[in-house]
Amino acid sequence: MTDLKSMTLEEITAALRAMGEPSFRGKQVFTWLHRGITDFDEMMNIPKSLHEKLRAEYYITVPTVARKQVSKLDGTIKYLWELQDGNCIETVLMSYHHGNTVCISSQVGCRMGCKFCASTLAGKVRDLTPSEMLDQVLFTQLDSGREISNIVLMGIGEPMDNRKNVLRFLELINHPDGMNIGMRHISLSTCGVVPGIDALAEDNLQLTLSVSLHAPDSTTRSRIMPVNNAYDVEELFAACHRYFKKTGRRISFEYAMIDGVNDHDWQADLLAEKIHGMPGHVNLIPLNDVVESEFKPSKRVAAFQKRLESHGLTATVRRSLGGDIDASCGQLRRKEMKAREGAAQ
Repeated sequence: MTDLKSMTLEEITAALRAMGEPSFRGKQVFTWLHRGITDFDEMMNIPKSLHEKLRAEYYITVPTVARKQVSKLDGTIKYLWELQDGNCIETVLMSYHHGNTVCISSQVGCRMGCKFCASTLAGKVRDLTPSEMLDQVLFTQLDSGREISNIVLMGIGEPMDNRKNVLRFLELINHPDGMNIGMRHISLSTCGVVPGIDALAEDNLQLTLSVSLHAPDSTTRSRIMPVNNAYDVEELFAACHRYFKKTGRRISFEYAMIDGVNDHDWQADLLAEKIHGMPGHVNLIPLNDVVESEFKPSKRVAAFQKRLESHGLTATVRRSLGGDIDASCGQLRRKEMKAREGAAQ
């Protein structure tokens, strides 16, 4: 059986023509899939005979809500979606003055091993398919009743570790006959997979690249982010400069503020030095407490921001949303997995 929703309009059209169907059926099927139908019988303008042909060869991915939490503080919604194989992923819907932003996962679990992140504690289980990434946007919109205008790939997983499926997802979500969310409204985050950054530069997509930096020096970064052992921070900054030179697009640097680890003035000075020559934006993130982590939130966020700004850098502090509903990425999935393990014993 083939995952129909992960196919492009052109692929669906070609498959239907091979079945003896007219080309216009391809657009009809594609449009229905991107409206969130859960069964072939819901394709109202398509003959029942084609329903049966499709059902014999294809399936439609449909996630179910395993748990839903709504913040009483700001209305942020955190979903734990159960996939058809029983695995769970997280999606967060946040409302800002400029619209509704959904933060989606790209993998079930993560193998990057960042020491301050809950998503990686159980390791990587598998990659998400393009349809499973699309479903997070589509079914979050349908369930919440809020129109989604922006997407950030900053949930569970490393997008560059699932590059092929992520690029297919971007093609699908951007399609005018689908959800039609423009590339300029999409941010893709990476912890620093240099070959992926170089490849993305060649693709020259009009999205925003966000680099999870968290330290400007190799010693500190290797301590908190094992990826630095594969792609040193110097290689990472070089790739960022190449990316800007190729695309002309500003990079956003994510920086989780960790008490006594990466919040010193000299690190702010070094960060400014490394970014010099390209229009970078530093997004300072008040660290979320993760019970299993040794690291604690910094008390120097404002001072670090001021130090960066003294060098002419644009530095903002990320607004904390959903503080009352397991704010740490990966926490909700981890709790559900523990609950399931306990029930199975």
